[in-house]
Amino acid sequence: MPSFYYQIAMAKPLVFRAEQPMAPDLSADRSIYPGGHSSTSRRCDIVFVVNPRGANGRTGKEWKTLLPYIRSRLDRDCNICESLTSGPSHAIDITREAIREGANAVIAVGGDGTIHEVVNGFFWDGKPVANHEGEAAYSTALGIIPLGTGSDFGRTFGWKNDPHEAIERIAKGLRSRIDVGVISGESGDLHYFINVADIHLSAKAGYYASRYKRFGNLCYVLGALQAFMGHRNEDLRIRVDEGEWEVYSQVTALCIGNAKYFGGGMKITPTADPCSGSLEVVILQDFKWYDFIHKLHKLYGGTHLEVKNVSSRSVHSIEVENLSGNGRIYIQSDGEHLGFLPRKVCILPAAIEMIR
Repeated sequence: MPSFYYQIAMAKPLVFRAEQPMAPDLSADRSIYPGGHSSTSRRCDIVFVVNPRGANGRTGKEWKTLLPYIRSRLDRDCNICESLTSGPSHAIDITREAIREGANAVIAVGGDGTIHEVVNGFFWDGKPVANHEGEAAYSTALGIIPLGTGSDFGRTFGWKNDPHEAIERIAKGLRSRIDVGVISGESGDLHYFINVADIHLSAKAGYYASRYKRFGNLCYVLGALQAFMGHRNEDLRIRVDEGEWEVYSQVTALCIGNAKYFGGGMKITPTADPCSGSLEVVILQDFKWYDFIHKLHKLYGGTHLEVKNVSSRSVHSIEVENLSGNGRIYIQSDGEHLGFLPRKVCILPAAIEMIR
């Protein structure tokens, strides 16, 4: 076992039978586990990145009850490595080190925030993290066990918010490539996301919602109510796919989806597909507080694209600037506050592999 795993392994090495050999072609679904039973087959290293404080401590408690089941389910040829995060961005560092040490999979255990950090750990200095042999990180798969406040990303794939179902996916080990969005700003720093990035009212609501996570999914409602206080629609300049700049007046929210759901189940970018090689941009203009009340069912059902003042388009890149200069415009991705405009968002097709 590599040195990194000696530091983080908290469970006994476990072994299970491979269903399919490791193949060099990464374009199709395949197993994450080394195949065959020859003496040259190495043990499979799976790193579980756990946020024990997630969902007000519920994640840590549930993880303790899940670990024996993982041991019983994954019972051959596998090193189960557990690493508990100690604070913000720790999951990023754990993921990068696991990939460099050649892990077969890194499993994010928690909510969308933990997933977000693990995804960012797949990249460093604008490039995929490579293992110590210098190979690209595509040999390391992303896995997800939902145990946090929000589990919006999995809804796109029809996954239930059920950790036992997630463990079954990990046991099967089939993976395929998914797209990743990347956000850049004036500082030049890059930030990655796999679900939804959003701007203005929805981003401000997400910023405030983070203060109320102790209330579970109710935090999204409380965050939205606080965001509406003093909210003003703003004029934005937008440039799509390096084309001409366009002005969108009185923008309430602009959402950029690699997947479909955010905010506790709102189907905001209903045609987004993380395997499509493009992003869906949905723009809400001139919405008042009562419009959200009247049209809330459409936003959750994904039928809001038929509503007046709602537009949608497929893009490979989009740049957004605040035209009016009346104030700072919030931006977030996967529920994480990233600061303010201007920003550019691009798609990285088939950037990482995920256990599905």
